[in-house]
Amino acid sequence: MAAVLEPRIELRPMNAVDLDAVLAIEYRVCPLPWGRGNFTDSMTCGYSCWVCRVDGDLVGYFVLMLAVDEAHLLSIGVAGKRQGMGFGARLLRHAMGVARAGGAKILLLEVRPSNEKALMLYRHFGFQQIGVRRGYYPADQGREDALVLTHALEEVLA
Repeated sequence: MAAVLEPRIELRPMNAVDLDAVLAIEYRVCPLPWGRGNFTDSMTCGYSCWVCRVDGDLVGYFVLMLAVDEAHLLSIGVAGKRQGMGFGARLLRHAMGVARAGGAKILLLEVRPSNEKALMLYRHFGFQQIGVRRGYYPADQGREDALVLTHALEEVLA
């Protein structure tokens, strides 16, 4: 019987070569996707931008802004065909580690109430809702609120 090869999973900083693959995911999974300029600007101004590759294929990414003792998860995405396989959790866990290493005590993010998969992931990791930004996101029918979630980074990761 042939040995089963484990996939090679790599988390590394995002660079310009990654942008086409990042945008392909972003445009498929986000109702209001970032454009190339948003990602380029994030890398240029020193935000922590990371990608996850499996056997060379880009399957996800995140963008994290560090500010004094807080971090803000600005964007995170996983390719649709790779969702539900643990890559979102891997990316979130890594983002939390990067934030902690950068001196952040808390991690903040906004999420659409309609994004049930993301909400389940964040709740699994112990994120708590601390507010609502009314009409934050454009939506098909008007606007959608954003739930503001936070996680104390001193806590043990899930």
